[in-house]
Amino acid sequence: MLSTGALRAHLLAARLAGPVSTSREESLRSYRLFAARDPRVTLGLHPDRRWDEQELLRLMVAKCGVSDDPRHRTGPDVIDPERTLHGLDAFAVRLRAAAARRAPVLFGTGHPHRLLGFYAGLADAMSAAGCLVLTPSQGRCVDITTRFGLRTYNLDYVRGVAFVREPGAPAAGREPGAHTHSPLPVRAALEGAADAGLPLPELVVGDHGWVCGAGQLGLEAIGLADTDDPALFVGEAEGRVSVAVPLDDAVRSAYYRPLTRYVLNRACLSQ
Repeated sequence: MLSTGALRAHLLAARLAGPVSTSREESLRSYRLFAARDPRVTLGLHPDRRWDEQELLRLMVAKCGVSDDPRHRTGPDVIDPERTLHGLDAFAVRLRAAAARRAPVLFGTGHPHRLLGFYAGLADAMSAAGCLVLTPSQGRCVDITTRFGLRTYNLDYVRGVAFVREPGAPAAGREPGAHTHSPLPVRAALEGAADAGLPLPELVVGDHGWVCGAGQLGLEAIGLADTDDPALFVGEAEGRVSVAVPLDDAVRSAYYRPLTRYVLNRACLSQ
């Protein structure tokens, strides 16, 4: 059993919290783009009201613990580990509630290189608890606009976790998929579930557009978010995202394993 103190130490040692690899410049740029309603950072969320850069900075101070000094514009950004722990506890509560009612669940990530293992461990536990872990629309084409132009990807699943691959990418286990912020993959998965007569998820677990896209459609959504992902925290503030956990979402994949154990233990889902 991983204690809160041990996990706090791990968060700081792995730079999941504390000074993180995401730069202050990246975070401030994201706040500026979000204020301009740039779809690259709104991630499928349509805010109820206008958020300017100053309001976003105040929100991220409250949600993540970043510096509240607008003159601080360079260097690594900072996440308060206590806020990460609080978020993980709330995340576990939502998982436990879904498991108790054996709810259908959808897992998806825009960070498969880093976070696939974290979500896969949760998906395994939810399946063992009797939940239907949905995998609709496998292989479906999803057209996503990127900085390199329009790209076509295929929706895929590994151990119950959805992500997108480039067409012709190597088989599962060799190529973990493409990084994306888009909400289009979750929309494709939900449309596929409806077309196939499958139940819609009562809980969507993930990051980026998977969480914001699902929350915008009125589904319960929980996920992980870095300091340059203000959309999830705005979604949480406006009631569309149930839980947004602040942490660095781009460290080595092995560093997320203790988080999986902690969440499952808190959710009483340890196997």
